[in-house]
Amino acid sequence: MPKTTPARPAKSKLPEVPAPPTALVRRARKNDRVLAETYPDADIELDFDDPFQLLVVTVLSAQTTDRRVNAVRPLLFGRYPDARALAEADRAHVEEIIKPTGFFRAKSERIIALATALVDRYDGEVPPRMDDLTTLPGVGRKTANVVLGNGFGIPGFAVDTHVQRLSRRLGYVDAETVKDPVRTEMVLDKLIPKRDWTMASQRLIWHGRRCCHATKPACGGCAIARWCPSFGEGPTDPDVAAKLLRTEGRA
Repeated sequence: MPKTTPARPAKSKLPEVPAPPTALVRRARKNDRVLAETYPDADIELDFDDPFQLLVVTVLSAQTTDRRVNAVRPLLFGRYPDARALAEADRAHVEEIIKPTGFFRAKSERIIALATALVDRYDGEVPPRMDDLTTLPGVGRKTANVVLGNGFGIPGFAVDTHVQRLSRRLGYVDAETVKDPVRTEMVLDKLIPKRDWTMASQRLIWHGRRCCHATKPACGGCAIARWCPSFGEGPTDPDVAAKLLRTEGRA
């Protein structure tokens, strides 16, 4: 019998956000242009060869560093190169491979369930649609946007903790809105042209990792300090700030 195509899930209802003031739109786009000049090599820092690998490593990246995920990736996909192989994997073996990423028991259960769902619903292929991706175990809008933007070239504004933090500090969203990553995403979608969503998100992530740190932002070394309403949350002296900057290598 021919394989039936799974029913397409209904589109999720997204929160409505008001149109931002024109001055804020201009400032956000100016900031993005300056960050593009500051980080011309900005790109996703997770290694992957295809959308399936990207989906799995993005799930594994929760509450750990990209470096740790990149370190286990060759062994993981050398042993389980596709969704079918991972769906049939021995969980204890997967746990042993991904142990350095932390929370390895929960993560192994999650990625095996994810692979199983891909096999059962999509013939082992990663679907290039938000409403399909977000039905998969462990996949929210942030992960889906990462996969769409970097795996398929479909614009998506991935909102992680760095993007949330910078969105608040830069005055794009207020303290209440920033608690909700989906509402934050909707605001950012209105500030930045759609064609730039993926890279604008990546540039904010790079800036958060290298300069606008969570506990002590390097305000005195920030390329967009003059347009930042939170300037002064961290050291403003250039020499002091310079010691906080991360300017070489992957974060």
